[in-house]
Amino acid sequence: MSVRALQTLKGIIWGRCFLRAGSQSCRCHLRRHYVALPDDIKSLRAVLNPDISKIRNIGIMAHIDAGKTTTTERMLYYSGYTRALGDVDDGDTVTDFMAQERERGITIQSAAVTFDWKSHRINLIDTPGHVDFTLEVERALRVLDGAVAVFDSSAGVEAQTLTVWRQAEKHQIPCICFLNKMDKPTADLNFSMESIRLKLRASPVLLQMPIGSGKNFTGVVDLLTNQKLIWNLTSTRDDGRTFEAKPLGQSEDPELLEAAGEARTALVEQVADLDDEFAELLLTDFSDNFEAVPAKKLQEAVRRVTLARKGVPVLCGSSLKNKGVQPLLDAITAYLPAPNERHHDLVRWYKDDLCALAFKVLHDKQRGPLVFLRIYSGTLKAQTAVHNINRNSTERMSRLLVPFADQHVEIPSMSAGNIALTVGLKQTVTGDTIVSSKASAAAAARRAQSDGGTGTKRGDRSDIGIVLSGVEVPDPVFFCTIEPPTMAKQADLENALNCLQREDPSLKVRVDPDSGQTILCGMGELHIDIVHDRIRREYGIETHLGPLQVAYRETILQEASTADTLDRTIGDRRHLAAVSLSVRPVDFASCEVAFTEELRVQIQPEIKEAVENGVHSSYLQGPLLGYPVRGVSSLIHSVSVEPGTSATMVSACVSRCMLKALRLAGAQVLEPVMSLEVTVGEEHLSSVLGDLAQRRGTVREIQSRHDNKVLLATVPLAEMMGYSTVLRTVTSGNATFSMELNAYEAMNPHDQSALLKRISGLM
Repeated sequence: MSVRALQTLKGIIWGRCFLRAGSQSCRCHLRRHYVALPDDIKSLRAVLNPDISKIRNIGIMAHIDAGKTTTTERMLYYSGYTRALGDVDDGDTVTDFMAQERERGITIQSAAVTFDWKSHRINLIDTPGHVDFTLEVERALRVLDGAVAVFDSSAGVEAQTLTVWRQAEKHQIPCICFLNKMDKPTADLNFSMESIRLKLRASPVLLQMPIGSGKNFTGVVDLLTNQKLIWNLTSTRDDGRTFEAKPLGQSEDPELLEAAGEARTALVEQVADLDDEFAELLLTDFSDNFEAVPAKKLQEAVRRVTLARKGVPVLCGSSLKNKGVQPLLDAITAYLPAPNERHHDLVRWYKDDLCALAFKVLHDKQRGPLVFLRIYSGTLKAQTAVHNINRNSTERMSRLLVPFADQHVEIPSMSAGNIALTVGLKQTVTGDTIVSSKASAAAAARRAQSDGGTGTKRGDRSDIGIVLSGVEVPDPVFFCTIEPPTMAKQADLENALNCLQREDPSLKVRVDPDSGQTILCGMGELHIDIVHDRIRREYGIETHLGPLQVAYRETILQEASTADTLDRTIGDRRHLAAVSLSVRPVDFASCEVAFTEELRVQIQPEIKEAVENGVHSSYLQGPLLGYPVRGVSSLIHSVSVEPGTSATMVSACVSRCMLKALRLAGAQVLEPVMSLEVTVGEEHLSSVLGDLAQRRGTVREIQSRHDNKVLLATVPLAEMMGYSTVLRTVTSGNATFSMELNAYEAMNPHDQSALLKRISGLM
């Protein structure tokens, strides 16, 4: 075991020293102080393999700069896993360990850490907040059981908050909201609550209210227990480990008492509306005095509401000022679900056999590929062979590690419900299903078949096993050429790009068939810039990037039908393929191919596959500019094939016929349009509006937020290149902006004509 691993392992064992102290308390004036107790060390097995009910797999998600990484850093410190508080600005946080992350002060890739808090094991993934790295959030939420949404309490719900919240809803993940930065002068509890209610369409359940505001923010009132939690920080060096908890008394500030009383009454009534069991308890046992309901009963009801996703608990604090993080950790263990409380339907067919999902791959120069696995059932053991259902291959896993950012601890085994890091799986990629053996996969498939199980959207059942649904990868929106400094470095560049693609499925690489150039496709300017920098730093290749271009899409405007025949005579044998089909516009996300009922019954499987290949190949290059086609449904009416005709010829015939149909249907260019949010002072508002008008932007709304204006607009992505520099210039650096991909929209005829002329001129 390496020295760093031993140090981390020592930290894990000593981390247990802090737990008992963290739970010790007095009965009245409680002063919580986390100190080391050498006699409280538990066995290594107890630390590494807790009971599944004590595990919490959570993610930290938010808009950029809301304080995710700072919050994670405080969690690790208060749980005893770090000796000092890291700072994003200083570039010394645990989870932002990439050089680019520390230089730029942002999270680029998700990082997993494991730590304990009051007898619970928390597997936490810190996710990026930038729109370019939304895949990192997507694949993290795919395997997590709960999430903490962090908000800047002065800004409420922001652009990327909406994106990550929708991702959590898609995976039906219970959430907790943490209103961070309550020490800011512009922090506003009511505004943040209202934005959660209106923009996220959620039901926020306020569990704490702040004491003081701005620089005078000193703590919170726990509305469940009617306690004040006060952090009396005497200097900037005070780490916030110590805080005081005492019941609210009549000697308190009358305004605080009244506000807390009203807030608790509202909490009780809201929970009663959301939870029938709690409502019945109130009516039967506490009908005379709702305020007398025990805190434990209220907490149990809040947990049921959270797990049912009927409401989201809301807590307050300031991570940077070391206030409010310990109660957040308590809320994570109290309200978010354990792995056995989440229902994964397809996993049940594996019973106690191993079933895991690979959700992330990293490349380590010494160890090779490191694969992150979420274990859903069974036990994962080091030095054993596992079967990859997606690749239909068996690989030997040499080592098993507990993830802790870029430092890991080797262990012999890990049980269901945990997140593990494996060494030795060289063929596994993101989204693959890992089981103990081929026989185990086949047995699960037989159980599903005998019980009448059917494949669902969340997975697929086949004769080789039940495959868990993978990770949805968004389509790239930018692309550019990438070239090595010399042809001698071409092979090295290809290897680097292959490794980076395996790590990041949202990064796509293709070769232009006409020019032979390598095309790099990514999610944004920052994404491609980071990839370029990583190739230089990690692989030592000084590559050259061509001009950044937008990845447009093509679609059709109307229905069209056509037919085509491909007739060739080779030697004395005739090869013929004839097809008749129609196309029609559908939802943008779809690209479908179907057969008439009569043809579906008659067509041979190999011919059917060739037809589908021909259709899908036509979707890759549209008839106008060669961009991918979206929002089209194809119906095959008839297929006639002369005996001896190859499948390749059938595909070519179908592809040619599809091209004719797409042209007849009126091809249309679609461009990515961004939702833009700009926060700017009123004195610069007109300059920002004028600039957006030149960028073909459409202003949806202008809101007031404290002393600033918040401008909400939609702008074509093609017009947003270099926007940060321009915005900084026109506002003298007194504005911030964020954006997310809103949709692909049809270009108007004038803009489409201009685009066609411009691209034709480049060809």
